[in-house]
Amino acid sequence: MKRTCSSLVAAFAVTLVLAGSVAAHPHIFIDARATLVFNEQGELARIENQWTFDEVFSVWQVQGLDTDGDGITTSEEMQELADENLVGLAEYGFYTSVGNGTSSLPMTATGAARFAFQNDRSTLTFGVAPQQPFRIDSPLEIAVADPEYYVAITFPNVSDVRLENAPAACRMHLEPPHEMSADLRVRLYELPPDVTRLPPDLEAALRGTQGAIVVDCSGAPARAEAQTAAEAVAQVAEARPALPFGGPPPEPGFTLPRTGLLGWVSQAQSDFYQALTEALGRLKSDWNAFWVLGGLSFLYGIFHAAGPGHGKVVIGSYMLANERTVRRGILLSFAAALTQSAVAVVFVGVAAAMLGLSSLAMGTAVGWIEKASYALVALLGLWLLSRRLLGWGHHHEHGAVLRDGHGRAAGDPHFGHDHGPGDHHHEDHHHDRGDGHHHVVTAEQTGGNWREQLGVVLGVGMRPCSGALVVLVFALSQGILAAGIAAVFLMGLGTAITVSALSVIAVSAKGLSMRILGNRSRLGGRLVWGVELIGALIVFLFGAVLLAASF
Repeated sequence: MKRTCSSLVAAFAVTLVLAGSVAAHPHIFIDARATLVFNEQGELARIENQWTFDEVFSVWQVQGLDTDGDGITTSEEMQELADENLVGLAEYGFYTSVGNGTSSLPMTATGAARFAFQNDRSTLTFGVAPQQPFRIDSPLEIAVADPEYYVAITFPNVSDVRLENAPAACRMHLEPPHEMSADLRVRLYELPPDVTRLPPDLEAALRGTQGAIVVDCSGAPARAEAQTAAEAVAQVAEARPALPFGGPPPEPGFTLPRTGLLGWVSQAQSDFYQALTEALGRLKSDWNAFWVLGGLSFLYGIFHAAGPGHGKVVIGSYMLANERTVRRGILLSFAAALTQSAVAVVFVGVAAAMLGLSSLAMGTAVGWIEKASYALVALLGLWLLSRRLLGWGHHHEHGAVLRDGHGRAAGDPHFGHDHGPGDHHHEDHHHDRGDGHHHVVTAEQTGGNWREQLGVVLGVGMRPCSGALVVLVFALSQGILAAGIAAVFLMGLGTAITVSALSVIAVSAKGLSMRILGNRSRLGGRLVWGVELIGALIVFLFGAVLLAASF
C-alpha cells in the first residue's frame, strides 16, 4: 500500500516539476545610461534615464507608427507610444528600486517621456525622482531591473552612469549581480502572478540581485535636519497592467529562481534568442546566415519549452488525466507547437502586413487571443472533471482491472506493448454486465476523443509565442519574411520535442505506477482514478486562474 501510494505520488510530482518553468527569459534587451542629478543642497533630486532597445524589438515598437508614410519614424509619431510606456512603467515602479538597508524610496515620473528612432534602434528618455530630495548619508543602492526578467536592463560599463552636481565626497561604482538566498527564492516563488510591485522588505532583499549602482556620499557635509527615507508603497495585488514598452504579453508560467540548472536553462534561452535575432539581422547582407539562423531557432525552441509557458502544464496535466498512449502525447505536443507557429505567422501576416496595426494594437489583439486560449483550457478542464466525477463520455467501475488496448491487465509483463504483424495473442472478451458498466476500462475508453484533443491543441497553440511575433515583425520590416517564417517553424519543432519528452515522462510514470499496482484492481483503479482527477483539476484551475488574471 505504501509503495503504491508513493509510486502514484511520484508520477504526479515528476510531471508537476517538469510542467513548472523557470523565470521568463528576456524578450527585450536594453542598454541603459543614467544620470544622477543632485540639487544645490547635495541631495539626490532625480534620475535621468536613457534606455536604448535592441534592434529587433525596436522594429517591433515602430510597427505601424510611420503615419505619413515617408519611411522615417519621428519622435512625434512615437509620442503616444512614449506616453503609454511611461504609464506602464509606473505600474512596475519604473523597474527602479532605490534604497539602503531595508528601506526603499518610492519613485515618481518627473515629466514626459520621449522616444527617438535611429539606425533601427529606439531610445526612450525619461526621468524619475524620489518624492522628496534625498540625502545620501550611507551607501545607496539603485537597482534598475525587471524582477521577472522579461526585460534585461544592463549598464555596459561604469561610464554609462554619471553624477551631476554631486558633492565632491560622493563616490559611485557598479555592483555585479549576486545569487539569491534559498529563502528569498521561496518567497519570490510564492508571490501571486498579479503582483506588479514587490512588498517593501522583499524589494529591499532583491535589490542588486541583477546588479546595482552604489552611490556613497557619507563624507559630504550633513544638513541641519536629516532627511529620512520614505516608506515604500504597499503591495498592489490587482489585475496585471499592460506590459511596458508595448511588447506582446509574456507567456504565462511558473516563476522560479534563475539559479543552478534552472538558471543555466534561463540563460541559455536568453543567449539563443539574442544569437538568432542577430543572425536574422545578418541575413540582410549574407544569406549564408540562414543556416546559422535555422540551427539557433531550433535550439532556442528546445530551451524555450523548458521555460515559462502554459503549454507544458496543460499537455502534461491532460496526459495524466486522460491518456495512456505515449504516441498520442507526442502527436498532441507536435500539433500544439506547430499550431502555435502557424498562428504567429498568420497573425503577423494579417495584423502587420495587411492591416498595418501598431505594436500597441497588436499587443492588445494578442491579449484577447490569450483570453480565448485560457477560457478554452478552463472549459477543457471542466469537461475532464465532469468525466471523472459524473462518468460522462465513458462508463467505468472504480474497482475495474486496468487494461491496455489488447485487453492485457496492468501488471502483465506485456502491458502496453504492441506486437508485430506476425505475433499472435488472445484477447480477453469484454462482456457487458447489462447494467451499463464494463468489467474492464481500456485505454480507448479512458482516452480523450478528437474533440478533447482538438481542445488541447487549440488551447495551447492559439496563443502565439511572444518572441516569434517580434522576430516575424522584424523579418517583415527587413524584407526577409520567408526566413522569419522558417525560423518560427523551427522554433516550434524544437518546442515540440521538449514538450513531447514531458508527455512521454507523464505517461511512462503513470504506466509504471499501474504496473507496480499489479492485480490489486480495486485499489489500483481508485488510486489511478484519483491521480487522473488531480490532473483534470490542474487543467481547469490553471485555465481559470490565467483567465481571471488576464482581465
